[in-house]
Amino acid sequence: MKKFLPLIIIAIIAIAAYGWVKSFYNTAIKHDETIGEQWANVESAYQRRADLIPNLMKVAERYAEHEQETFTKVIEARSKATSIQIDPSNITPQQLQQFQEVQSSLTSALSRLLAVFERYPDLKANENYKELMNELERTENRINVERNRFNEKVTPYNNHIRQFPGNILAGVFNFEKKLRFEAEKGSEKAPDINDYISK
Repeated sequence: MKKFLPLIIIAIIAIAAYGWVKSFYNTAIKHDETIGEQWANVESAYQRRADLIPNLMKVAERYAEHEQETFTKVIEARSKATSIQIDPSNITPQQLQQFQEVQSSLTSALSRLLAVFERYPDLKANENYKELMNELERTENRINVERNRFNEKVTPYNNHIRQFPGNILAGVFNFEKKLRFEAEKGSEKAPDINDYISK
């Protein structure tokens, strides 16, 4: 029996190590999949905004047809914003920054467009316009919610792979820290609508 004792101890250690590795790996995969699912919700919210823009433009063009320069900027910004595709399992800092930049450009172009609309009382009274504006506002709120939820999903994953001793296995299995959405520079200051009207 004594001669088998080292083998039994080794077997117990091997089984425990296997259980630990399996648990770490499966938990990391679960968190990673949850992040991917939430990223799809972020993209869906942004896509909803992009889908609203053509309808908003159609209604607006009837009332503000000489605002073509502003319309063109919105269309260009929308095109750039919808052209970016990101794999949530491998988001690089550059990809996330590029995604945020094009979405920010679209937000800025929309803000200028909405400031222009302030000059057209007939447009603002149009029921289709009012409904589209309400939908746009709900969509902007949804974007904010989905971005915050994405950040919330990233935290447990990052904690899981960065805490010792899991960080050792994270290196072995190539689990890397995920990035979060960050507030844009200057976002702590509310924009003044007069800034848009004067541009």
